[in-house]
Amino acid sequence: MTLYEELKARGLIAQVTDEDLISDLINNGKATFYIGFDPTADSLHVGHFMALCLMKRLQMAGNKPIALIGGGTGMVGDPSGRSDMRQMMTPETIQHNCDCFKEQMSRFIDFSEGKALMVNNADWLLDLNYVEVLREVGAHFSVNRMLTAECYKQRMEKGLSFLEFNYMIMQAYDFYALYQKYGCNLQFGGDDQWSNMLAGTELIRRKLGKDASAMTITLLLNSEGKKMGKTQAGAVWLDPNKTSPFDFYQYWRNVADADVLKCIRMLTFLPLEQIDEMDKWEGSQLNQAKEILAFELTKMVHGEEEAQRAQDSARALFSKGNAADMPTAALTEEDFTEGKIDILTVLLKSGLVPSKSEARRAVQQGGVAVDGEKVTDIYQIFEKDVFAGDGVVVKKGKKNFRKVVAE
Repeated sequence: MTLYEELKARGLIAQVTDEDLISDLINNGKATFYIGFDPTADSLHVGHFMALCLMKRLQMAGNKPIALIGGGTGMVGDPSGRSDMRQMMTPETIQHNCDCFKEQMSRFIDFSEGKALMVNNADWLLDLNYVEVLREVGAHFSVNRMLTAECYKQRMEKGLSFLEFNYMIMQAYDFYALYQKYGCNLQFGGDDQWSNMLAGTELIRRKLGKDASAMTITLLLNSEGKKMGKTQAGAVWLDPNKTSPFDFYQYWRNVADADVLKCIRMLTFLPLEQIDEMDKWEGSQLNQAKEILAFELTKMVHGEEEAQRAQDSARALFSKGNAADMPTAALTEEDFTEGKIDILTVLLKSGLVPSKSEARRAVQQGGVAVDGEKVTDIYQIFEKDVFAGDGVVVKKGKKNFRKVVAE
C-alpha cells in the first residue's frame, strides 16, 4: 500500500487539487510541503494534532515538512470557522507563542539538518510595501470570487472587517513566498482552509507560471458533527501545564463508542491490519479500544512514561484503588468559612464545574460522590480536616474526578 493509499484508508484526505500529481509527490518523497499554524495561544491543542501527525507520516516517507508559524498572519487573524473577530495580539505575545510552538512540534517532527524547516511568515509579510502588494498581488484576486468562499460567507451577516478580508491574500502570499524560497510545492491544511489554499496555488500559477498543489485534511469531528478537542473547561492542550497528561489521557479514554475506531484510524500509527481487526469489536471491547487510543496519543505527546502513569492511575481509580497521579486541586484557607466548606464550593474550586449552578445541578441529578459516597444534599458541609493529608477523591459523573486537598 502506498502512502497516499494509506492516507485515504485512514480517512484523512478531504479535497485535493490533482490526485495523481499529489500521490506521485508524496509516495516518492518528492514533496516539500507546508502546514501553517497561527500562534493564537501559547500551546498547540488537539485541533492541531492531526496536522502534526500528518507531517510526521510524510516525513517518515522521505518528504520534507515546513512548519510555518504565522507571526505575520497572527496579527490579522483567520476568519475561517469563526462568527466573531479574533482578539488582536501584541508582537511580544505572538513571539512568545511562536517559541512555545517550536518546542512542542519537535516531539513530532525531526528538525535536524535538512530534514525539516520551521519558518515564520513575519519574516516576509511585515516588510511588504502596501502599495506594492496592491499592484503586484491584489491585481490577481477577484473580490467577487473571494466573497463566495465559505470562510467569508459565514461572516458576512455579522460583518467582515477589511482587516480579516486580507487574510486570504496573506495566506496565498505565504505559499508564493515558500515556493520561491524553499521550492515548496504542496500545502496541507484543515478542510475549512480550502479557499485560502486554492488562492495560493492560483497566485503561484499567475505570478510564476508554475503548478503547486493543495490537499485538505478531514476535520476531526465526533459522531454529532462537532469538532473534537474541547471540553467543558475549554480546549485540550498539548502543554502538560495547561492539560495534564492524566487529563489528556482521560479525554481520549472517554470518547464515544461511535468515535473511538475512527480516532484510532486517523490519529495513531497502529497498522491498518490491526485496526481492521478492531472494527469487529463491540461492547466491552470498545473500552479496550479506548485505552489503546488514549495510551498511544498520550505517548506521542507526553512520552511513554507519562502515558503509562496516566493509564495506571485511571485503572486504579476505576478499580477503587490508590490513584496517586490523578489531577489534584488544592483548597486555600480563603475557601473555608470557619473551617468548613460546602459541596458546591468544593466542586467549583476543584475545577469539576464552571459555576455553582452547574454544581447544584450535578448534585441534584445524583452525579456527585466524595470518596465513593454519593452526595445528594446541595447544602452538605465538610470539615477542613477531611481534606488533610492525601485529601479526598471528588467525582462528578462517571469519568470526571479530582483529588482535593487542603493547603
